[in-house]
Amino acid sequence: MELTKHAHACVTLDKPGGHLLVDPGTFAGNVAELLAAASTVLITHEHFDHFDEAAVTAALDARPELRVFAPSAVTSRWPGRESQVTAVAPGDRFKAEGFEIAVFGGIHALVHADIPRIANVGYLIDDAVYHPGDSYEVPPAAVHTLLVPTSGPWTKMAETVDFVRAVRPETLVQIHDIMLSEIGQQSAAMFLSPKMLTEVALTIVPAGESMSL
Repeated sequence: MELTKHAHACVTLDKPGGHLLVDPGTFAGNVAELLAAASTVLITHEHFDHFDEAAVTAALDARPELRVFAPSAVTSRWPGRESQVTAVAPGDRFKAEGFEIAVFGGIHALVHADIPRIANVGYLIDDAVYHPGDSYEVPPAAVHTLLVPTSGPWTKMAETVDFVRAVRPETLVQIHDIMLSEIGQQSAAMFLSPKMLTEVALTIVPAGESMSL
């Protein structure tokens, strides 16, 4: 499987006969292009940096074959499109593009007590790659590759470290990083490393580049 990192929390996953687009948010920049190349889209939650509503709506209008899987807070924005959009929740499993997808998580990490928490799901793809969205909830399953958020108004290094330790991935890839400078990214990699606080090194994949898993 090949993972391509796009800006912030957006990634694509490819294998022979399969292509998935996950969290096409407004920070990705080339969302329309990414959507045009995808037949299946996974969305973890409704925040704009993970879900470009205008772009996804335009893609659904233009391409009846496009399928979107997301929490009901997202799918409810498109009533009458049951053939295109499917609401998912923790405990669900489904197949798409030749991938096996399990849904975990449930709720967005706390930003502040004054900000209501919203639904957030994580996707475990082919029992290997886990995209948690904006959450530190640990999936009750083995994870080979963890996509770990490293910046944002809800993140905290101590909790990120504990999340990585609890998941115990073999590979760790940085996402949710647009708020970090290059120095900030390297600082996150320093803390999330076998030399300091975790047992696996953080891989930094520049936007637009790919790695084999």
